Amino acid sequence: MDGLLLFAHGARDPAWARPFEIVTERLRAARPGTPVAMAYLEFMAPDMEAAAAQLAAAGCTRVHVMPLFLGTGGHVRRDVPLLLERLRELHGDAVQWQLHAPLGDQDAVLHAIAQACLAPLE
Repeated sequence: MDGLLLFAHGARDPAWARPFEIVTERLRAARPGTPVAMAYLEFMAPDMEAAAAQLAAAGCTRVHVMPLFLGTGGHVRRDVPLLLERLRELHGDAVQWQLHAPLGDQDAVLHAIAQACLAPLE
């Protein structure tokens, strides 16, 4: 079974996470049979290990990891690969972790942002 692991930076202010919570809720509603977990790099819970454990416990054998970052900075280039290596150590061959491009590298997202920025001008 496939699962979806969303991964964002995290912040000290809980209100910062609200857009990510909304996205998570919408994904769960759109795909009720697909386990979806949200994880944070720092300041917030769950972290990637805990969220990944939830998905593995739900029976996921392949997990799509979606970095919810607009840019491909140090966290995406350095931290995410190390975190995925840790998940591979913890779960062995039981789960395949498939890393996808961060949101800021996806044309559909860039198009949506551009459209949102143009909306006040219409």
